[in-house]
Amino acid sequence: MTYSIVARDPATGHLGIAVASRFFAVGALVPHIHPNAAVATQAFINPLWGIEGSARLQAGEAAEDVIADLIGRDDGQAQRQAHMIDAKGRIAAHTGTACIDWASHCSADGVSVAGNMLTGPQVIDDTLVCYLDNLDKPFAERLLLAMQAGEDAGGDKRGRQAAALRIHRGQAYPWIDLRADDHADPLEELRRLLDVAGDRYLFFAEELATADNFSGCKDRTELDRAIAEHEAHMKAAGVSSRSFATTPKS
Repeated sequence: MTYSIVARDPATGHLGIAVASRFFAVGALVPHIHPNAAVATQAFINPLWGIEGSARLQAGEAAEDVIADLIGRDDGQAQRQAHMIDAKGRIAAHTGTACIDWASHCSADGVSVAGNMLTGPQVIDDTLVCYLDNLDKPFAERLLLAMQAGEDAGGDKRGRQAAALRIHRGQAYPWIDLRADDHADPLEELRRLLDVAGDRYLFFAEELATADNFSGCKDRTELDRAIAEHEAHMKAAGVSSRSFATTPKS
C-alpha cells in the first residue's frame, strides 16, 4: 500500500522517514524514529515492528538481528514489509513473499527505500537515485524530492491519498513531523507545510530543550529578532506565506 524512504543524513547524522500511499493517514503508523535509529513498517502493517524494532535498535541491537527476530515471531510476516537503520548505520529490510506486486526494497549507504502495491521497480529505483543525486540539498527537501521522483515514476498503483515526513535531530522528539492524511496531492501538501514551518515553527524548533540542555532557550529575544528578520526578508522579496492561518479581526 506504500512506498517510503528511511535515511540518515551523512552530514549531520539526522534521521528521517518520508512515506506516501493510497491509504488514509499513512503517517500515523509507518514511521518510527528514535534519536539514533529508524524503522518504517508497512504493507499489511504490523505497527509493533516499528514500535518494538526502533526501541531495540536504539538500545544497540543490530538491524539484521532485530528484523530476523520480528520475522521469526510474526505468523503474518509474509504480508509484512519493513526497513530500518540501526544506531551504527546498518540497514536491514524485509519484503514478505505475500506482499502485493510490485513489491521490493533497495538501499545504499545510509538510505533505504521500500514499497509495495507499486506500478513497478522504477518507483523505488528512482526514489533512491534522486536522493543520492541531491545530497547537497537540505535533508527535508532531499527526502521530498526523492519521494516525488517515486511518484513521477508511477508511485502507488492505486493512486494518491496520504503522505508524511518525520525528521529527528538526535532527540527523542521530532524536529519536524508533517502529515497529509487525505489529500489529492499529498506530497505537494507536505511541501506547502514545510514552507509554512519555515515561517516561524522551525525557528522555535532550534531553541527547544535537548537531552544536553534541559532548559533550552531561556531568552526569546534573539528568536523574535530572527523571525522578524525573516518576515522582513519575505516582504522585501514579495513572497507571501503559504499558510492558511487566520488572524482575528480587531
